[in-house]
Amino acid sequence: MRPRPPVKGRGILSGTGIILAVLTGTVVALLIPIWSAVHRPAQGADLLSARAVATPYGPLSELDRDFVTKVRLAGLWELPAGQQAEEKGTTDAVRTAGQHLVQGYAFLDQRVRDVAAKLGLDLPNDPSAQQKRWLATLNAARGEDYDREFANILRLAHAKTFTLAAEVRASTQNSLVRALADDAGTTALDHIRALEATGFVDFAALARDLAASGGPAATDSPAATGPMAGPGQVVPVAPSASPAYPLPPAESSPPPQTSRTP
Repeated sequence: MRPRPPVKGRGILSGTGIILAVLTGTVVALLIPIWSAVHRPAQGADLLSARAVATPYGPLSELDRDFVTKVRLAGLWELPAGQQAEEKGTTDAVRTAGQHLVQGYAFLDQRVRDVAAKLGLDLPNDPSAQQKRWLATLNAARGEDYDREFANILRLAHAKTFTLAAEVRASTQNSLVRALADDAGTTALDHIRALEATGFVDFAALARDLAASGGPAATDSPAATGPMAGPGQVVPVAPSASPAYPLPPAESSPPPQTSRTP
């Protein structure tokens, strides 16, 4: 009896073979995400923990170190900008905002130098390239144009400082950095209010600038700006004599306690 020819549609590419191929593909699709999760680089909290440094005041993350540097950088250009506003401002409100900047950053600079010394961190003694460009813009401006440039440049910078301080305050495990974030946030908010009180802040332009730069949390100044001064070599930001203004210093948290080993 002659064997029957194979029926069309049967064989390894149909029937049981097709089912096996589908099952194999499903298993592979399920295993790929698991393999990726195991082998991808650490991100988020894992990355911060991997780069944290142990200190007597709690772990010091990369974000913490970056924040301390940026607080110092802010004072290096915003205190001189405040002094300039006291002289060049054409309205009482602009001159008052300048006084807030001078007093606030004189206070913060002392705080950040103390924190850096206790944590053994290096600090810059010069503003960043972007901050120098902002100062150059203010130096060139005159009259009401100066008032407007001062209010909007400083308001933009403070939006980013305020947001960064809140992010660090929410996430840091270091008591010294946490207290500094309290003071930086309080000071930045006071300056924001004083700048807005000038009446020159363009809120629509501010929103566009923040969106273009990646949002309030993005910073325009890098953490490092060339050679860094060691904790004992940091030059204090010393404001020149200015008319007294009854501005209370930013509220400082209670002195941080060193961590205890059980």
